[in-house]
Amino acid sequence: MYLEIVTPEATVFRAKVNAVKVPGHDGEFQMLNNHAPIVSTLTAGEVKINMVPGKKNEVKTNADVIMSQNNEKDVVFFNIKGGVLEMKDNKAIILAD
Repeated sequence: MYLEIVTPEATVFRAKVNAVKVPGHDGEFQMLNNHAPIVSTLTAGEVKINMVPGKKNEVKTNADVIMSQNNEKDVVFFNIKGGVLEMKDNKAIILAD
């Protein structure tokens, strides 16, 4: 699936990903490829992104993005203060504060 994270300042993340876990208003949840369409509010917390190995991605690094290695798979953590998520047709967009 394709994921974008957009803040009021800029688009800070664009990439094909295997999975994304977000802090939803009613609890944390994860989305994989072909997830059903969803719109959800997000609370303050950490967005965990499992990257597709070997893909070319656009990540603008700043203090809120932490790149790490986890069991030989690329994992990115992004801290948000809240926001909204929309998932439709294998494309997820997070509008983050």
